[in-house]
Amino acid sequence: MILVRVARVKNIKIVMEKKYNVIVIGSGPGGYVAAIKAAQLGFETAVVERASLGGICLNWGCIPTKALLKSAQALHYAQNSESYGFSVNGEITVDIAKVVERSRGVSAQMSKGVEYLLKKNKVTVIQGEGSVKEGKIVSVNGPEGVVEYGADHIILATGARPNSLPFAPIDGEKIISYFQALVPEKLPKSLAIIGSGAIGSEFAFFYKSMGVEQVHLIEYVDRIVPLEDDEVSAQLSRSFRKMGIKVMVSAQVQGVDTTGDLCKVTVQTKKGVEVIEAELVLSAAGVVPNTEHLGLEELGVQMNRGKVVVDEHYRTNVEGLYAIGDIIPTPALAHMASAEAIHCVEHIAGIDSPVINYGNIPGCTYTSPEIASVGMTERAVKEKGIEYKVGKFPFTASGKAAAAGERDGFIKLIVDANTDEVLGAHLVGANVTEMISGIVVARNMGAKASDIIHSVHPHPTMSEAIMEAAEASTGHAIHI
Repeated sequence: MILVRVARVKNIKIVMEKKYNVIVIGSGPGGYVAAIKAAQLGFETAVVERASLGGICLNWGCIPTKALLKSAQALHYAQNSESYGFSVNGEITVDIAKVVERSRGVSAQMSKGVEYLLKKNKVTVIQGEGSVKEGKIVSVNGPEGVVEYGADHIILATGARPNSLPFAPIDGEKIISYFQALVPEKLPKSLAIIGSGAIGSEFAFFYKSMGVEQVHLIEYVDRIVPLEDDEVSAQLSRSFRKMGIKVMVSAQVQGVDTTGDLCKVTVQTKKGVEVIEAELVLSAAGVVPNTEHLGLEELGVQMNRGKVVVDEHYRTNVEGLYAIGDIIPTPALAHMASAEAIHCVEHIAGIDSPVINYGNIPGCTYTSPEIASVGMTERAVKEKGIEYKVGKFPFTASGKAAAAGERDGFIKLIVDANTDEVLGAHLVGANVTEMISGIVVARNMGAKASDIIHSVHPHPTMSEAIMEAAEASTGHAIHI
């Protein structure tokens, strides 16, 4: 339906172009999934994107970082070839330009894949920066000026961006974000990283693997990857120190001086003030939701600390307006945004689908060793006063891990002592990000630790360590 309404505002032509059933603003793993799902359910759908299709995840986050980390893994195997029974002749060198080129190629391929899926499902792609107006109007400032579109339902999926700290403002040259860290023109001789979450830890591993002489990983709290179980944090810290990464915990960055050739990072530690000199500083201390310039204040959308407040179906307090992903107060994870997208659209379609259980969302960090977890940490279980048991199986006792030369790490299950419920699972080791899904499904189905024990796991595999850990929680482990 073409709506004929033309206006002139500040010499910009505004045209009410068309009305859709659903318009999604943002095409990341929340936005493009919402758009495709809506189209599949029979809604005439459009998605608004100001940059490349696929959002941060496909272009500047999840996918390109994994491509970089795969190059680091391949380099590790080449450097340690003799331990696998063969030799690589000649010097092994890193061509960082080719490493980056491969990473960018993978991202471009995935973005084209999203473009294909949107086209296949007959989703209209509108290029430009979108905002919302009263009356369920989406205003898009694009290549042809400002164009307005009507919608029965509008879904906000605008994602997040790197957090620029006041004492270390990102300038893109000496203090960088993950945007610049993904595409280095050359490797620095030294790097200081502020923040040891998934982003900081993955880049610490990558840059040290690529041959950066000095890498400092600085964390404000008393352990790295602080959202993980304490024992997992300790394992990764040991692995990083073994690599030569300088891990600093309980360390508060007070400021960064960028006036000289090297950055001077002033850090308050338990032992006093320390000044670290580094060629580059990577700010990896969280992200900020992209909620500005969307017209939310004008509409009276309820916010909390910069994030959009929604109900269990992702409805805002404004009728017909929804929000998902990094802009709402839920875990900022790509798979979380996709799950929210599907539930949101199904609710719009009148489908009675179960609400998302946020206590059963897996988290993964793609360092070496990898980290994967779901449910409560042991610290959280203690704080709640729950009587529990721990089952733990080290990969040093795994035949498959020994054969693969990947013996660092373990599987840890936290089990309710009275109900046998698996309260949490914490995995650290090679390929554990590929193992966590089974535990998520088991927890979702209400499986007990005894159900895992009595489910035959294939041998030899790394994943059979999950069964062994469940057995260990009973005090009757066989292989340890």
